[in-house]
Amino acid sequence: MSGFLKPLTDLIFAHHGINDKEKLSKLVLKRFGLTQDRSVYYAADFAIRFSTSQNEHFSNTILSLSNLQKFDDRPFLVCLVTPKENFLYLANSTLLKKLSHSSHEFRENNIRGSFNGSDIMRTFDGISNTRENFERLFNIHHGIGFDGNLARLVEATNNISPTGRKFVVSDAAHAQIMDSPNRAKEFVSSADSVELKRDLDEKVSRFRNEILIAALIENVNVRGRIIEYLIAGNSEILRQELVAALRDRTKGLPQFKTENSLGDYTRIFDRFSTETDVKTKIMILDSNPKAYNLDKILAFLATPKSVFMFYFVGVDSEKIVNTVLVSMFQKKLLSGTILLKHWAGRNSRGVSQFEGKSISRLILTPETDIDTKSAKTFLEELIGL
Repeated sequence: MSGFLKPLTDLIFAHHGINDKEKLSKLVLKRFGLTQDRSVYYAADFAIRFSTSQNEHFSNTILSLSNLQKFDDRPFLVCLVTPKENFLYLANSTLLKKLSHSSHEFRENNIRGSFNGSDIMRTFDGISNTRENFERLFNIHHGIGFDGNLARLVEATNNISPTGRKFVVSDAAHAQIMDSPNRAKEFVSSADSVELKRDLDEKVSRFRNEILIAALIENVNVRGRIIEYLIAGNSEILRQELVAALRDRTKGLPQFKTENSLGDYTRIFDRFSTETDVKTKIMILDSNPKAYNLDKILAFLATPKSVFMFYFVGVDSEKIVNTVLVSMFQKKLLSGTILLKHWAGRNSRGVSQFEGKSISRLILTPETDIDTKSAKTFLEELIGL
């Protein structure tokens, strides 16, 4: 395992049999110069909570959800100390099945309750919650975030009937969906694709300085929403308010909401109806961005002439590295698509993410090729969920 977690995990596993969480926590505290917040020890790069049990199956209360929220932007680890062995689990909100101690007042706007050790998933979508997978699992979590987990946790904890509904694929819808890779292949080689990219590139050029300023915002959700709106927003008044706020940092950012729709930018051509999702990629970061809701993408692809595209804007500390317009079926993008099946609720097929490295490679070396056979296999998998 690479990165800053390796020294931490090495230290903890080097002390198997210590059988004393106080001694182990002091060793970790001293070695990494951590700050203590009640039962949590933390640094800028990770947070950890120590617990103890006679074996690896433990139901101890770990932490309140409101306290976890404070540390959910970094890997949050639970270290279980047993007589013979120490165990480590990633316990960010994405890795929680539910809360064990809450009340029926627990809602998205009223965060209450705590989770037990037994509430931490031991596997996530087939990925074992063990140290060799911590980096991969945290990248998945980072693309969802605390806010993205709240509705799921409320539903699972309070056993609330989900409000969503799976998209029912009729025979006619199935035919349209399965033809969508062919439509995408035609579109990316057409003059319409060139026009769509020119249109989006023009907006990036117009707001280049503001995009670079916005890229410095640490909050990934705020950063993405601002850049998305600069490029694809439908209110010129709000866009200019954002521009003014970014240029004058003494002004607060205006309140605004982006629609929770499939794409950010709609262009209708004679032969194609396109939706394009705008994504910013900070080149030095390796997080996994959200891709799309699986039911929403099937519903869109079931409509005539539908083509779904992604417009990636690669940014580093000083410049816009490149912009790339690619189909959701682009060969490398498709192979880097992660399906979080059934994650979003019992009445949903789930959501998807992209591996950050796949996007970085596409930005540095743009490719638009589509393997229609692989794309159709992928779509059949989605329909079957």
